[in-house]
Amino acid sequence: MCLGVPGRVVEKPRAGEAMAWANVEFAGVRRRVCLACVPEAEPGDYVIVHAGIAISKIDAEEAQRVFALVKALGDNEGWSSDTRQ
Repeated sequence: MCLGVPGRVVEKPRAGEAMAWANVEFAGVRRRVCLACVPEAEPGDYVIVHAGIAISKIDAEEAQRVFALVKALGDNEGWSSDTRQ
């Protein structure tokens, strides 16, 4: 089983970069993530990330449901239902 975590794309790479990388925010923390599997992702979009690779796009409503579930489970340190702080 693998774990995919939702994050919000905040910055896409510059044109001409060899690999599709973006900065993705997870509960206020930004990480560099590979967008090779979802090159259509744009800033503001939510993606599911596994092992540093965005594997799919999800809509904002689905992302909010995941954040609410994590909060309900009590493992909410650092997680927010709105990652655009």
